[in-house]
This record gives sequence, structure tokens and C-alpha cells, in this order.
Amino acid sequence: MLRRHFIAFTAAAVTALSAGTASADMPAPFDNPEEVSIALVRYLSTGDFFQAYLSGVESQAAALGVDLRVFDSRQDAALQADMVDQAIALNVDGIIIQHGLTESMKEAAQRAVDAGIKVVAFDVNVENEAIPQIEQSDYLLGRMALDQALADNGNAFTAGYVYVPGIAPLDRRDVAWKEVQAENPDITEAAVFGTLDNPIANSVANQARAVLQANPTINVVFAPYDEFAKGVKIAVDEAGLTDDIDIYSADISTADISAMREPGSAWVTTVATNPAVVGEVSVRALALMLAGDNPGASVVVPPTLITQDFLNEQDIKNMDDLGAKMPQFQHADVAMADWMPLPAR
Repeated sequence: MLRRHFIAFTAAAVTALSAGTASADMPAPFDNPEEVSIALVRYLSTGDFFQAYLSGVESQAAALGVDLRVFDSRQDAALQADMVDQAIALNVDGIIIQHGLTESMKEAAQRAVDAGIKVVAFDVNVENEAIPQIEQSDYLLGRMALDQALADNGNAFTAGYVYVPGIAPLDRRDVAWKEVQAENPDITEAAVFGTLDNPIANSVANQARAVLQANPTINVVFAPYDEFAKGVKIAVDEAGLTDDIDIYSADISTADISAMREPGSAWVTTVATNPAVVGEVSVRALALMLAGDNPGASVVVPPTLITQDFLNEQDIKNMDDLGAKMPQFQHADVAMADWMPLPAR
């Protein structure tokens, strides 16, 4: 699945392409960026990941000089579809659909395409060949975390699995889980649980308390979304099981780094991209379409394995520290063009 590769990010490259240095020969419509409007239509917004993703969308839109409208449905599928229609009525030039359900977004996305609006979709499958899919290589997010779980625990352990079906990135990560189970028949799946009810971490913690009490042999929890991992960690801490359970997750934020680095933390590994960078890539892919270019059917930002040991050894306290130690967290050379300004760093 890995069809893009990171290129080392240098200060010189940032300076050359940072905001405010856009070339005078920017292609239409970006030769008059103040006349360009784009909309971000969100399904999920709770948690550090989505706040960082939004900041990336905002910073790349600002670097391009375009008008950004943000619509937040707060996990209301019908409202998200209505918000796509609102964006169409506003006659925006482009729409980013961020998460959502295929059944509610498929027809709404097609209405935008029929209206002549360019559309990209992040982590939601709208089943439309005209709409590029932005993703973090979710299969690899899951597979890399599980490979680390196998390295740490062998191929015979008892697992709890946090999963909510019907969400595209979680479904792609689920493919990795089922693959690992098939390859390692001595893994016991003791319980599957999960919810996206707000606040997600607290809701998952409520479930995890009951699951851990009913299944005292669980020693690994695969929680492939950081809000899930936070919830499991709350329950593990409360039960005094930090020495008995290891949590493997996906996604990263400053709050996640702090949680992973707590003394004795059960959260030992995550696999992630910088959500702000993914937000920037989403806007750049849309900008390429508006300029008449094709970013490709699948725009993939590849992930990186991040262990608790690495965070402690490097004394990483926040996302800035992580970016300094892992340049791919500052920039992904994905959906780029020579004419396109990057956000100032």
C-alpha cells in the first residue's frame, strides 16, 4: 500500500516554499487566491488528532491564501450530508470530506461532483472514482503496531480489541488485525469492544473496566486509535494492571506522548503520522485538483512506529520534539507542486 515516500525536510526547502513567498506565476485559480473558497466538512472532531488535523488544514489554506469554511457535524451522519449540501449552496470551489459513513456520504459527495466542485475525502470511502482518497496507510498503522506486539509478547497472547465497524480507517486497521490472527492462531481474542460516543476516551474507559474485570487473562490490548488507547489506559490504571497489560495503538499527539511516558505506563507503542501534516496534504491534494492536476486516486501519508522506549530515550515531550527527531513529522513530500507554498514552520 505504500506508494509514496518521505523526503528529508530541510530548513532551506521550508524557507524557499514557506507562506508569503508564492510565485507570481501561480496557476489559476491561485493567481487570485482571495477568490478561491474551500470547505472542510467534518464527521469526527473530538480529540487531539482531529484538532491537529484541523490546524494543518487551516495552515495550508492560509499559505495558499484561500478562504476556508469549516463545518462540524459532531458525528451526526445526516447533518454531515446536509453540511455538504450547505457547502454546495455556498458555491465553494472545493470540499474536503473528513471521516464519515459511506452510506451517508456517498450520495452527498456525488452531488458535489455533479455541481462541478472538486472533492477529496480523508478516511471515508465515498466510492467515487472522481474523488481522491487521502489516508495514512491505515493498514500499515495497524500492521506495524501488531508486529511490535508480536515482537514484545510472542505469538501467543490474550488480547482485548477496541473496534467500531463502519469507519473507514478502523475497517482498514481491522484488516491487519484479522491477518495477524490468521497468521498466529495461538492469539486468543478475549473481547471486542468500542464506542465513538463522546467523550470517546471516557466512554471506552467505561467499557474497558467491565472487559478487564470479566477477562483477567488479557495481557495485550490492540486499540488502533489514540482516543481508544486513552480510555483503555484509564481503566488499566484504575485496576492496577499497568505491569500486566501492554497497549498498542495508532495516532499521536502531545497528550499521547505524555500518557505514554508516565512512569509504568501500559501504553507502550503507537504508529502514527503527524495529523497536522495529513491536514496539509488534504488541502494540497485539493489544490492540485483545482489547478487542473491529478493527485492520484489514493494519496497516502506513510506512518512511523513510535515506542515508549524511543520517547524516553530521546526525552521527547511534545510533537515539536518528535518532529525534531523524526523529520517526517514536520513534512510529507506528498501532493506537492513547485508552485505551491507550504505553511511557515
